[in-house]
Parts: sequence; C-alpha cells; structure tokens
Amino acid sequence: MSIDYGGGDEIRFERVGRAGVVTLTRPKSLNALTHTMVKALSRALVDWEGDSDIAVVVLHAEGRAFCAGGDILHVYEARQRGGLAVDFFADEYRLNAQIARFTKPYVALMDGLVMGGGVGIACHGSYRVMTENAVFAMPEVGIGFFPDVGGSHLLPDLGENFGLYLGLTGSRIRFGDALWSGIATHTVKSELLPGLFQHLSETGDPDLALRAASTPAKRETAGSALRAIAGYFSKRSVKAIVDNLRAAAVGGDEQAAGILAMLAGKSPTSLAVTFRSITRGSTMSMDDCMRMEFRILNRMLRGHDFYEGIRAALVDRDSAPKWSPAALEDVTEDEVEAYFALPPGGDLTF
Repeated sequence: MSIDYGGGDEIRFERVGRAGVVTLTRPKSLNALTHTMVKALSRALVDWEGDSDIAVVVLHAEGRAFCAGGDILHVYEARQRGGLAVDFFADEYRLNAQIARFTKPYVALMDGLVMGGGVGIACHGSYRVMTENAVFAMPEVGIGFFPDVGGSHLLPDLGENFGLYLGLTGSRIRFGDALWSGIATHTVKSELLPGLFQHLSETGDPDLALRAASTPAKRETAGSALRAIAGYFSKRSVKAIVDNLRAAAVGGDEQAAGILAMLAGKSPTSLAVTFRSITRGSTMSMDDCMRMEFRILNRMLRGHDFYEGIRAALVDRDSAPKWSPAALEDVTEDEVEAYFALPPGGDLTF
C-alpha cells in the first residue's frame, strides 16, 4: 500500500507486510537528494516510529545508483539568485540525526553508488547492507566542501585513521573495505536482494533475514597498505600529513606519492576544515556533530570555494577550480577556526 508523505515522484513510501519501505525514485539523477525528499522521509519516519504495525524500515533505490549525494546544483543556483540554501541543509542534518536515533530497525540496501547525502540517509541506521555493486565515497573536499551529513561522526569511528584518509582524499571503496572498516554491517550478493527484501517484509526481523542472505566480503585493500595509511594520517595537522607524505614520496614510496596526487587537486581550506571536523567529531555525539557541521556549512555558504567547486564540476565542467587560498600553507589557523564559530542565525535546533 502506497502512502503519500509529500515526496511527489522523487521518493515512494509503501507498507509491505511488516515493513515500511522507502524507495528513491530519481534514477536519472542518480537519486540525488532534494529538499522534498528529505522532508518526506522525515515525516514517514515520525509516523512509522509510532506505528505498531511497522516492525522495520527498509530503504532502497531505483536504478544503478543508491544515492550520489545532495542536489548541489540547487545550492549554486540559490546563490546565483542571491540566496543561501541553509534551510535544505538544516532539514537534511536534522534527518541524519533522526535516523541515528530511530528506535526501530532501519535497513539500508545499498546496491550502487553511495556518496554524500546518500551516506547521510543510509549509514547512520542500524543495518547497513552493501552489495558487490556498492561504491562508497565522501568526495566533498574536491568541490570545496567537507564530509557533512554526519561524516564527522561516522568517519572517526572507522579506526586506524582510515576515516580521515577517506575524508581528505575522497577515495572510493567497495563493499569489502566498507565491511572491514565498519561502514557496512553486512554484505550481500545483489542477486539475493529480492529474497532478502521478501524475508524482511514478511518477518520484520533483520537479524533473521540477514543471517540467511549475507556473506562476508573480503577486504580489498591489503593490510600493508592500510598500515601505511594509518601512519601517513597519524599527524596532528593536515599540513603535517602532507609533509609526511612528501618525505615518503621523495624516498620512493609510490603509495604516498599516489595519495599526494589525490590531495593536490582538493580545496586547501576544505582539507584543513575537514581534518579539524573529523578529529573533533571523534569525541562528540551525533547531535553535537550535526551542530558543528551546521556551523561549518553556514560559513562555507558565505565563502568562495564551495561555489567554485560546483562551478568547475557541474556548471562549466572545466575541472579547473581556482581555490582561494590556493595553497595549504596559506590557510591560517584563525581562518580554519572561524568555520566552527556560532553562525549568524544560531546553532542547529532539533
């Protein structure tokens, strides 16, 4: 039975057996999140949390991507009209925190690309299921932004500085590394998803359904490479990390040279802010992380690099952003700390 929570043709809600089922229905846009989708999902979760007939929530998507992020072109267009997309991000961050505190089983079935906003609606739930088609990334530093939607809460928990590596480089990982690091709770072959979905809806019991369907995936990244990453990213600042990588690269370390190449095209300001948000988030609650990210967001919406990154990636598509400042050495401590200051409209409220 279909239910209307105001999602239009962008997101569908159904009751199937004991499950409340959410389907992202923007496959041509890689299911990028819109404000409409965010508000509709929040309404559904409020309703279903108090509904005794709903035992489990299942989230999945149409098409080849689970969700490639938020609709950031809207953010750019809002600026062109003289406005700021603060309300969209505020509601998105509230939704991320709502999912993290949701009291019923919340099962995200990730079969395809999972980035940015897709991470926010999938990876704070209690069951995070990935198939061999899943690709996880938080590439925001490449567009002058930072790993938001709870990235400051999720990434520090991955251990051995792996989350810091993912946040600063924007690297993509597959389901084996996601399972090993803790991003995914289960891995399932894509061909078994229909049966898993049927079992979930019939029983409302994710543990029982996943026990029958899941098979642990092997880690893709070698242990030696992971140990090297842990060492590279163990420094007390992003500048120190880069210096460490440079020294290793000069000594012939090809892995370090490759990571340096990934960092080279990123916004220097975003790198510095991301480092601080992830390191601070390691000791903060989800709600406090969302408040911190809302502070950073407000500053970035009033800055230069985020819009320049969107322009280079999605508007002019020249892949040649002109960051300001252009070099990591020119990003001062005071400038970074300003991103964590109370925004003009006050902190995010829940």
